[in-house]
Amino acid sequence: MNYDETLAYLYSQLPMFQRIGPAAYKSNLNNILALCKILGNPEKSLTSIHVAGTNGKGSVSHMMASILQEAGYKTGLFTSPHLTDFRERIRINGNKIPEAFVVDFVKKYKQQFEEIQPSFFEMTTGMAFKFFEEEKADISVFEVGMGGRLDSTNVIQPELSIITNISKDHTQFLGNTLEKIALEKAGIIKKNVPVIIGETNDETGKIFRKIAMKNSSEIFFADAGFLIKKSEEIIEYANKNKFYNKLEIIDNSNKPLSIINPLLGSYQQRNIITTLQSVKILNDKGYSITSSHVTNGIQNTIENTGIRGRWQILNSHPLIVCDIGHNEGGISEVIKMIKKTRFKTLHMVFGAVDDKNIDPVLNQLPTAAKYYFCKAKIPRAMDEDKLLKLAREKGIHGESYESIDKAVNKAIKNANQQDVIFIGGSTFVVAEALQLLECL
Repeated sequence: MNYDETLAYLYSQLPMFQRIGPAAYKSNLNNILALCKILGNPEKSLTSIHVAGTNGKGSVSHMMASILQEAGYKTGLFTSPHLTDFRERIRINGNKIPEAFVVDFVKKYKQQFEEIQPSFFEMTTGMAFKFFEEEKADISVFEVGMGGRLDSTNVIQPELSIITNISKDHTQFLGNTLEKIALEKAGIIKKNVPVIIGETNDETGKIFRKIAMKNSSEIFFADAGFLIKKSEEIIEYANKNKFYNKLEIIDNSNKPLSIINPLLGSYQQRNIITTLQSVKILNDKGYSITSSHVTNGIQNTIENTGIRGRWQILNSHPLIVCDIGHNEGGISEVIKMIKKTRFKTLHMVFGAVDDKNIDPVLNQLPTAAKYYFCKAKIPRAMDEDKLLKLAREKGIHGESYESIDKAVNKAIKNANQQDVIFIGGSTFVVAEALQLLECL
């Protein structure tokens, strides 16, 4: 098989949660443990950082990888899902896994793996383990796919565990209360391994403290150790057409740190504080990460890691923004950013998946906007007419479109220079929109 044929095999033959939903979910670690055994247990030789959380885990993973890269460490990064290229999931120092490795890996282990019948994510996780081992990565950052306790990545023994925040998502698997979800996320806490909690919350904090104590793990709440003293609005550097947020941060000793942050969105401030606390603990463990490594790492996160889809500005006039926030907490942060943005008319290109309760999301959407409801090209996607009907029941009005392309193009046609076009509601809507807009 060549690379395209290999990808076709992975997508068509292996159950993929992002595409089909619950049918791909595995409620134990048996498959990944069996798969790792076939691979020679590469996960046991890796030095790693493990990042979980409902929202923000991807951003923190990318920032941590960028900082470690700036500090001179050969850094692996495993994230999901990808937006436009499968190889986005597995990188070393920002470079995507080679096509040849993907092909050879599947060819070599395909027959043995088929006896296990792994999911797409289990196969991909094993591929990352093997790639980072063979490339002798100094340290690798692993983003949890879903939950924590039963996630395929939860067979590593990390240097540090990070839990960014807790919100309601995937409730059919993780539980329908913050406490139940926290218990699942806390499953990544390992014995004698320090854990960073991104946000202090009375409901979930007691659970994290209890699990940490049980595992003799030091626990640190990032927002208790760092404070945003000053935050300037987005700055445009016209020559580079790049957008930044300028932050002044102090720690408990009042030591200041100035950061140029390219990951827009007020929610990224919490992710930065989580990252700073994590770096502090790594230095306490003997790593050599200076302030300049931190500031350069955060400022160069996009260039170093290729992260996209986080309040990403795609055009200035009209302002076109996409964001992969898709659950109750993620949409809440998106709405905060929209409220801070000036515009004449707001155009919302919006899609969703069909296996989640959409009400908590729809309840937050602004009614004073023009909506373009659409459906991504995946089996899980909610029918655009169904989404339109549900939205109308909430006083939200617009039109439905059978594809992302048609919805985006219509919004662009309707918008004037002073308008804002927001694209989101689902990671898959953003992925398809990026493919379209990058070709324009």
